[in-house]
Amino acid sequence: MTTFQQRLREEMVRRNYSPSTIRTYVHALRTCEHAHHPRRLDRIGRDALRRYHASLFQEKKLAVGTVGLHVAALRFFFIRVLKRREMKEELPTPKRARRLPTVLTPDEVKRLIAGAKNLYHRTMLLVLYGCGLRRSELLQLKVADIDSKRMVIRIDRGKGGHAREVPLSPMLLTALREYYRWMRPKTYLFPGWEHGWRADRPLTAKVIWDAVKWAATAAKIDRRVSPHVLRHSYATHLLEAGADLRTIQVLLGHADLTHTTVYLHLSPQHLQAAPNPLERLAVATPAAVPRYRLRRFRPSAP
Repeated sequence: MTTFQQRLREEMVRRNYSPSTIRTYVHALRTCEHAHHPRRLDRIGRDALRRYHASLFQEKKLAVGTVGLHVAALRFFFIRVLKRREMKEELPTPKRARRLPTVLTPDEVKRLIAGAKNLYHRTMLLVLYGCGLRRSELLQLKVADIDSKRMVIRIDRGKGGHAREVPLSPMLLTALREYYRWMRPKTYLFPGWEHGWRADRPLTAKVIWDAVKWAATAAKIDRRVSPHVLRHSYATHLLEAGADLRTIQVLLGHADLTHTTVYLHLSPQHLQAAPNPLERLAVATPAAVPRYRLRRFRPSAP
């Protein structure tokens, strides 16, 4: 790790950033250092930084979201570490198209859970969907976070470091008890692996991706399914069941209600419940409409 990478890491630790964010930012800085080697980053100018920013799209062909992470890391490094605030203008956040997220139907969720490879994977899918958790939140979930007396699951460190509690359904509690009797986890609810043996440490994100991918293939779901799709499905199904947006915002841990309103566009029930203004117009019936088509008039002879 270079001196700049170490300084970046220390500054992020001081501000209590999550380990995954620290790894992402350090990797982005390492990539930038390699691109400018042997020139030091504290000596590059605005033009060089603009060219590098453009090269992430044109040469490396990175996705918009990935470029956004690189920009955020470099902006933090130049502004917070090097105190070069003038560089902020040279690192604009790339514009990204807003697409509606994928949502599974309740029947597809049922088939997905039924297609789980084993009890380990099945319980992961149940917790992801039954609590609307992010992938990173599932990784850090501990046995002590399950409060069966109050029927809640505590998310100690959600996105942005915010803690919250989500309801624990009786069906999920039964599944978790069955899983606990079999797995006997100590600290982490879903322990990871080390050298081929189970270890009392968080599992990797790849395990969750593999669990979802395996189940989606077994369930014969043609659409691309990711762990986050289960979170989107949880929120949409809550909305269709009658939950209000504010409640869903709290359950998902959204800092801004505008992030939750996207689920209004994903719920056919809510969209179809809105009265169509066309129905209030007294338009003529099709039988009363002439059937001729417009034709060009030939110019009259002089």
